Amino acid sequence: MSTPTISAAQVKELRDKTGAGMMDCKKALTETGGDVEQATELLRVRLGDKALKVGGREATEGTVQSYIHATGKVGVLVEVDCNTDFVARNDDFVAFARDIALHIAAVPTTQYVSEADVPDEVKQGELRVYEQQAADKPENVRPRIAEGKWRKKLEEIVLLNQPHVNGDKHDGKSIEELRAELAGQLGENVVIRRFSRFAVGA
Repeated sequence: MSTPTISAAQVKELRDKTGAGMMDCKKALTETGGDVEQATELLRVRLGDKALKVGGREATEGTVQSYIHATGKVGVLVEVDCNTDFVARNDDFVAFARDIALHIAAVPTTQYVSEADVPDEVKQGELRVYEQQAADKPENVRPRIAEGKWRKKLEEIVLLNQPHVNGDKHDGKSIEELRAELAGQLGENVVIRRFSRFAVGA
């Protein structure tokens, strides 16, 4: 039986509904053949109602933080949301948002928050290029090579997929891992909503 192809839109729908992590959502959707309702039930069993209740609540509070590089030539604004005003003022939450702004300033290739934000035409265009680049390889392995290169590309352009630039401080963890850890610690949904990076002359 072939594995169903799970779209980024399906993952996003399940994440918005449950607040579960991206990989948990993708796995649940794969196991349920892309059925969002069944995947939601599966996540309830695995993660428990409490985790999903928190995640399911809309993140309507939050903070906007900034980072300006010492040279004054690069600056970042980032919005990170949560469920309550109480957490929005929490020192760890604010420090996380600032840390994310610093990371984005240091990684100029960052374009999207999550994989779900990457337009499908961008993905298909890149895959076509990668397959053409692998034209000298046997035809049956080209899609696999292209997919591998695409995963690497996602690490360049998608914020949540990137290891934090300060690897020593964060033990090489990805932004998504740090976000999920903070959400677990605070007991609230933590959503990196959007960001803008400004660079002089760019």
